[in-house]
Amino acid sequence: QEKPIKISASRPEPSSTHDWIGPPNPLSNLRPIVYRVSENESDLEKQLRKLRQETEDWNHVFWTRQNVNFSKEKEAFIISQLKAKGLTLRGEDGRRHSLSSEEMAVFYKSFLDKNRMRHADYNREWYRRNFTITLLMARIALNDFWRTVTAKHRKKKNSTPTI
Repeated sequence: QEKPIKISASRPEPSSTHDWIGPPNPLSNLRPIVYRVSENESDLEKQLRKLRQETEDWNHVFWTRQNVNFSKEKEAFIISQLKAKGLTLRGEDGRRHSLSSEEMAVFYKSFLDKNRMRHADYNREWYRRNFTITLLMARIALNDFWRTVTAKHRKKKNSTPTI
């Protein structure tokens, strides 16, 4: 059972005027965002805001898990490689032993190969979410444009010329 991942220690309530962008999370390396809530937010705008927030949160959870797994596996790889050389993590002087970039390349390739499907699934979902967000934004822009055009037309229609 995986425990829930905390997004931000100091996440404020949404503002009606500004988005809130917090400092980078130390595990996901992403900046948490809280989207503003307009005072007269339409149902479509609310749907967009919620999907954007859900996508931010989903992204944070994915990268937190991915980065934690990467760090654990990297550390285990370094320890195993040093042990194979008859070395411990730290030398007699207390300084940490390291591996060459060629030795680490073996780990990086292995990690990417092992997580290829997870990354492919993430990319598919990310594109699906962002395509939906883009479509909602286009619908909102068209609604706003239509509202402006019809308001100008009504205003023109209701004004009678005086002679």
